[in-house]
Amino acid sequence: MFHYTVQTNKSVDEAIGALELSLRVEQFSVLWRFNIQDKLNKKGIEFNQRYEVLEVCNPVEAKKVLAENVLNGYFLPCKITVYEHASVTNIGLPKPSHLIGMVGEESVAALRKTALDIERRLILCINKSI
Repeated sequence: MFHYTVQTNKSVDEAIGALELSLRVEQFSVLWRFNIQDKLNKKGIEFNQRYEVLEVCNPVEAKKVLAENVLNGYFLPCKITVYEHASVTNIGLPKPSHLIGMVGEESVAALRKTALDIERRLILCINKSI
């Protein structure tokens, strides 16, 4: 699977609050929070589902992957989504270990360990927030 997704009984806002706390412990910060529902509704498009995208970054890790290949910036910062579906809150992310393979074989070989470590840490943050 290209993604990791879990469900929680928390509301979207509660899940995001818990996620932000666990991200700080792993030295990730939320650079940007995008509320898709609000944006679409402001544009006159009715969308009744909570759907938030958090862009998260650990600057040390970002520098490492960009130094290896500037194309790695195409999937930085990491995205974590928190959304409601069928009255259940979901938290998920595309796996960095899969994204790194899209850039080319040289990046996969050089950064596989880093991508897996980032993935493990982000999954840990998600699991702590549920």
